[in-house]
Amino acid sequence: MRAVEFKRVFFSVFGGLGLTAAMSVSAADPLKVGFVYTGPVGDHGWTYQHDQGRKGLEQALGDKVKTMYVENVADGADSERVVRNMAQGGYDLIFGTSFGYMNSMASVSRQFPDVTFEHATGYKRSDNLGTYLSGSYEGRYVAGYLAAKMTKSNIVGYVASFPIPEVIRDINAIQLALNKYNPGAVVKVVWISTWFDPGKESDAANVLIDQGADVIFQHTASPAPIQAAQRRGVYSVGYASDMGRFGPDSVITSIEYNWEPFYVHTAQAVLDGEWVSDDYWGGLADDALKMPMSSIVPEAYQNEAQEIIASIKDGSFHPFDGPVLDQKGEIRVPAGVSANKTDLASMDYYVQGIAAEFPQR
Repeated sequence: MRAVEFKRVFFSVFGGLGLTAAMSVSAADPLKVGFVYTGPVGDHGWTYQHDQGRKGLEQALGDKVKTMYVENVADGADSERVVRNMAQGGYDLIFGTSFGYMNSMASVSRQFPDVTFEHATGYKRSDNLGTYLSGSYEGRYVAGYLAAKMTKSNIVGYVASFPIPEVIRDINAIQLALNKYNPGAVVKVVWISTWFDPGKESDAANVLIDQGADVIFQHTASPAPIQAAQRRGVYSVGYASDMGRFGPDSVITSIEYNWEPFYVHTAQAVLDGEWVSDDYWGGLADDALKMPMSSIVPEAYQNEAQEIIASIKDGSFHPFDGPVLDQKGEIRVPAGVSANKTDLASMDYYVQGIAAEFPQR
């Protein structure tokens, strides 16, 4: 059911859902690919970058695919309804881009065994449900090195969304870099319980700056923390996309996601009948992460950051090489061992040095 008349799909299947479609009427039989977004495509961060990947997919595979997306989809019942409507509407491949969609996608995937589902940042998989994420902790470690070198106050601020393992390990990666390159420097965290709320993001950044932070990180979608850092005259690190344009005197680097290769590879695998459920972690080595560096970073620091990136790419260094100790001094990753995917995917502790209590969930 790949060739469906556009107007009927839009109004009968997706009416009232705020659907934005990138489809055209065609007599061909392209692969129909749907994307479910947690925020607006104009957030300049997480959803924006996923949508760049969608556009790259269209460009790479041409008339082999037709894509559409639904933005601003809440976790829970809303996401389950949107995903199910896509499956009922004849979509062959569906990407869900929020951790909070996990249970919804697992439920719908059981009801539509002939549809392929991919869930970003989750851990539940089945024969027709795969998972994918970017190893952003690699970029966080590199940016943590830069923060260690450029901070004057020895306080690094982190605007955090939700205390899920992905966010926790990114915070930990920064602190591990601080511990190595500037012992005594600490990460302070403010949780705002949302992925996208520019007002809350800005307020959190200002709170951290008021507490002495002179480098601001974020795990939220908008450039508001960057803009706050720019106004207040402190450094910052962009997230999801290259946010340098929002803080030209502030942003030292960005942890930039590059989703296009994964989206192209996955769609092509479905077209070829070769897709298998997997847990994909993309990082620096396969260019799923990019780290544009600003000229405000001294050349010596840029060079050393590139050396760290090279060591991560060739596998000679892992940001979570043991020993890794938690805040209580207990060994979580022994000496001579690197944290594996299971360790990283279930991380539920802060490492030594973080100046915050571990959040209760």
